[in-house]
Amino acid sequence: MSEPVRQDYTPPELHPDSVISFDTADEISTDVLIVGSGMGGSTLAWALKDSGLDVLVVERGNFLPREPENSQPAEMHIKGRYKNAGFWYDGGTGKPFAPGVYYWVGGNTRFYGAMLPRFRRSDFTEVEHHEGFSRAWPFGYDDLEPFYTTMERLLQVHGQLGEDPTEPPHSKPYPYPALEHEPEIERFARSLRGQSLHPFHTPNALNVDTLADRAAVTAADGCPDETGMKSDAENRILLPALRDGVKILTGAEVTRLITSSDGRKVVAAEARHAGRTVRISAKTFAVAGGAVNSAALLLRSASDAHPHGLGNASGLLGRNYMVHNSTFFVGVNPVRTNPTKWQKTLGMNDFYEAGPGAPFPLGNLQMLGKLQAPMLKPARPWAPMWALKFMSARSIDIYLTTEDLPSRENRVRLEGDRIVIDWTPTNLAPHHELVRRVTRAVRKAGYPLVFTQRMGIETNSHMCGTAVAGHDPARSVLDPFCRSHEVDNLWLADSSFFPSSAALNPALTIGANALRIAPSVAEATKG
Repeated sequence: MSEPVRQDYTPPELHPDSVISFDTADEISTDVLIVGSGMGGSTLAWALKDSGLDVLVVERGNFLPREPENSQPAEMHIKGRYKNAGFWYDGGTGKPFAPGVYYWVGGNTRFYGAMLPRFRRSDFTEVEHHEGFSRAWPFGYDDLEPFYTTMERLLQVHGQLGEDPTEPPHSKPYPYPALEHEPEIERFARSLRGQSLHPFHTPNALNVDTLADRAAVTAADGCPDETGMKSDAENRILLPALRDGVKILTGAEVTRLITSSDGRKVVAAEARHAGRTVRISAKTFAVAGGAVNSAALLLRSASDAHPHGLGNASGLLGRNYMVHNSTFFVGVNPVRTNPTKWQKTLGMNDFYEAGPGAPFPLGNLQMLGKLQAPMLKPARPWAPMWALKFMSARSIDIYLTTEDLPSRENRVRLEGDRIVIDWTPTNLAPHHELVRRVTRAVRKAGYPLVFTQRMGIETNSHMCGTAVAGHDPARSVLDPFCRSHEVDNLWLADSSFFPSSAALNPALTIGANALRIAPSVAEATKG
């Protein structure tokens, strides 16, 4: 039995003055209060660090220790060492499930695979899909492009232009060259090219120079990374912001936002901290708790002025919940091992947009980090470990995503203290077609045995859409700069604002948008 995770850990490079405490006070104040320290919250804090404003990040979790258990898949996937989000409830069945979210400083980025694509230009426009339309965004790719460039520099992204036909234009090249494929992945890439497909080197936020480096982070897709070689919101964005004057309060769950009597401004946040209820007043509030928790917080903040939830006159708060239709795809060659250490270097978007032979978009292919037996065990609990070890030693491991379309009926709602998710996947036929096409390509590449597992309601690390942004207050919750249509000093800085989910990892877009909205937050606060 492993020791419990330390709750008093702080990174050694963190200045003690960066962490605040209530001590005996019941109320503190700041200029800007940011709720949540994931990609959106940390990036917004970084963008405001030189604004002259007092910026406080409030995180319900603590700093995640850098410890040997970080890179031990059994600790993560079998023992659940870092799972701390409790349970949400499936609105269809009423059953609880453990969501794929984590309450630690840095949020879900501590566990992500550091694959950081830009959304395609078409993702910002209205696109026809098999089961309907994805909505146009209230701004375009060109508006976000400079901020994508800044995020790639902050996160030290390694990539290569000119390989992916769907790649949108970049004003600057990637700051670091792409990570090379290891031999087995290069063999797979050659086979795909021989099938007239266009595999490319994925944009990776991973600083690995040697095979030994790659071996040290081989579990970093799905596990924390104690080496510091994986760029995440904590080590590359928040810690530098904290060194430059931003403050953080950890172990504090914001439970309610309190408004002025007319409902036009938030005046304070109420939080549970160290066993008591405390209050944080601010001029400006930015919520970045993730698409579900942010919506739940605003719903929980209902008042006489906002009877259906804070800023919810449109009735859309919590609705249009989207995640990706996603499948874990494993191809096995029983007579050839795959010794790859960092596998997540290959992607393919040949089926991402509609074209010849595909009247509607199908989605994205990207490699997973190299699967190990403990990672497979939760999905196949009946399988003996020796069989899972045999399989994972001979597999290539792929993640397939297809866009989930917005629907009013897919939503976040509250039942007392419970968070309930109503979600019926949309657009599944294109996803099945994507799996079929990839199965054919993988078998041609020399992996005759194919195993697939479509992810369910609990796989929600790419969730978005619960407080959609738009120009029309009747059809959106937020304005184009992610400010509440109804509450003058309230912004959302996570993926809640997404009008559509695209079919790519959202982290870089969340961060780029936080940079985009930061000047409006600063200007309004100083106002």
